[in-house]
Amino acid sequence: MSINREELFGQIMKARTRIYRIAAPTPLEVYSMPGGWNMLLKREDLSPIHSYKWRGAYNFMKARESEARAMGVTAASAGNHAQGVALAASVLGISAHIFMPKSAPRLKVESTARIGATWVEIHQVGDNFDETAAAAHDFSHDSGALYLPPYDDLLVMAGQGVLGDEMMVGPHRPDVVFVQIGGGGLAAGLATVIKTYDPEVKIIGVEEAGQASMKAALEAGEPVTLGHVDVFCDGTAVKRAGKLPFEILKDQLDDLVTVTVGEVSSAIEQLWQVARALSEPSGALGFAAARQMADQLRGLTAGVILTGANLDFRQMARISRQAGGGAEPKPYYRIRLMERPGAILALLQVLAPLGLNISYLMCGQNDRNAAYPIFSFDVHKNEVPKLESTLAGAGYDFQDVSDREDLSFRLAPFQPHLFKRPFGAILHFPERPGALTEFFERIVPLANISYFNYAHTGEQVGRALVVLSFESDDNRAKCLADIEQKGPHYTTLAPDTMEALGVSAW
Repeated sequence: MSINREELFGQIMKARTRIYRIAAPTPLEVYSMPGGWNMLLKREDLSPIHSYKWRGAYNFMKARESEARAMGVTAASAGNHAQGVALAASVLGISAHIFMPKSAPRLKVESTARIGATWVEIHQVGDNFDETAAAAHDFSHDSGALYLPPYDDLLVMAGQGVLGDEMMVGPHRPDVVFVQIGGGGLAAGLATVIKTYDPEVKIIGVEEAGQASMKAALEAGEPVTLGHVDVFCDGTAVKRAGKLPFEILKDQLDDLVTVTVGEVSSAIEQLWQVARALSEPSGALGFAAARQMADQLRGLTAGVILTGANLDFRQMARISRQAGGGAEPKPYYRIRLMERPGAILALLQVLAPLGLNISYLMCGQNDRNAAYPIFSFDVHKNEVPKLESTLAGAGYDFQDVSDREDLSFRLAPFQPHLFKRPFGAILHFPERPGALTEFFERIVPLANISYFNYAHTGEQVGRALVVLSFESDDNRAKCLADIEQKGPHYTTLAPDTMEALGVSAW
């Protein structure tokens, strides 16, 4: 089966009459962005299922209603398409069997069940989407149920394309539109309608670097299957781009860019700062790309689609760490220090003129002569060269370890037998620049930092898991008395916790 732009545009126009029977257009908000560009933010997070996916699912089922009603429908999805099918089934009163991976986010499984009510039966099958889709196809073949594709279908693409129509009929029109790509259905529909209305509008496709199936297809001249995809952006985690979307997009995309998980995480945070909108990872792909290309957008209006807000709240921990607590992904540095009291304080004093706040500090005493703490600071990307030149100028040996896997798990290797007269506690610091430095200045004459594990959480109080070591009983007593009198507030680690760390309680 092949497709052309004229055919798809005609279906998009028909889809409008179906779509607006059950929902009004989602808001298109205007924001003035740093760098001199305007953002048109399409709020699909405010749609009936908090994602644009209902559009294609409903258009498909409504267009083929008599067939769907007679045979029922089946679909495979990790989440948002499932909810779209559930909504269409419930509104039209059509039975649907929806297959979801066993690993699908709980929020999306529960939402699908709630939205579909008595019209939907959920089957959790397989550990990945390929296994789930195979089970759904087998069910469709055996039962005769109508299979509803997530993106590789003319009617589905047409339903998604109505979103593009909405972006072009208001008082504000974009000069460029950034659109996320998974299988490509949304991008194909949107590019078709926008290019038909105004061929001068640039369409920039966006993929997360670890799941760039459309990029691979364009390079190969046809869809190809990736061996593995990163699932951080689970809504766009597709191993193979759709055949029909590829036929449209190979001629309609003006550019295709990739963004990193860190850039997506920072985009999620910035969307919250700008619009008070909390996006799921795939929902922020377009904004991440716009921010990446901000220098090229000066004086322009850029369309960005917040495609969904079905976020598993437990993802927030990783998103926060990847975002680094600011507008840009933060680099992580492993810095070699001499293993002696005051080494960390000396480093912070060197960096003090830069006015940086520590967002991450992890270290463990692992050697008698050298220490290798890992730091991250709240630093804008334009300030990174100055930070690095300051470190180099002071003679510090350092390396960027932002891509190291163990950072996600906050592992700090240490040798407990090196700890002397250890005191373990959870310290509660005020979250302000200089708080850690002030604490280190007080304890340096008395204590050595044998273990320190801290990450900024966005609260007013920061918490650090700390083990201090002392050369004498007298130093230990004086240091603890100082902390008791002047703070910070702390909770002493219980003896069994110290034992679990391999550290003998003192």
